Amino acid sequence: MTHSFGKVIRTPETSDETYGKMMAWGNTIGKTTITCKDTPGFVVNRLLGPYLNEALKMLERGVATAQDIDTAMKLGAGYPMGPFELMDYIGLDTHKIVADGWHRKFPNSHTFRPSEILETMVAEGKLGVKSGEGFYKYDKSSKL
Repeated sequence: MTHSFGKVIRTPETSDETYGKMMAWGNTIGKTTITCKDTPGFVVNRLLGPYLNEALKMLERGVATAQDIDTAMKLGAGYPMGPFELMDYIGLDTHKIVADGWHRKFPNSHTFRPSEILETMVAEGKLGVKSGEGFYKYDKSSKL
């Protein structure tokens, strides 16, 4: 069963009443609600971006193949898909746009250094599932 969540972004200007109503509304529509400050990437994407970038760095350093990294994360961490499968699914061009934005925001952070492999693959049109090839090859006749 897939569970769904929603986030309630709480700023210093958010009243307790508004916050309480938003949390209750989220629960009413079947969401598990979480609270987060108004911060870049909120929770999921703030963790996801560095995770995907580190996987790219590991591949660039020759630590393991994309397939082995994916297998390790699925079997070792219980993730439903590995980082390279996930990038192929969301689109390498999409991840590149997000990663470039993080790099502009934090230009001195090693975490957000651009990936040469990602740059090359996007330039070659290898965008993942939507183009039929990314870190893996896909049947172009099948749609998401």
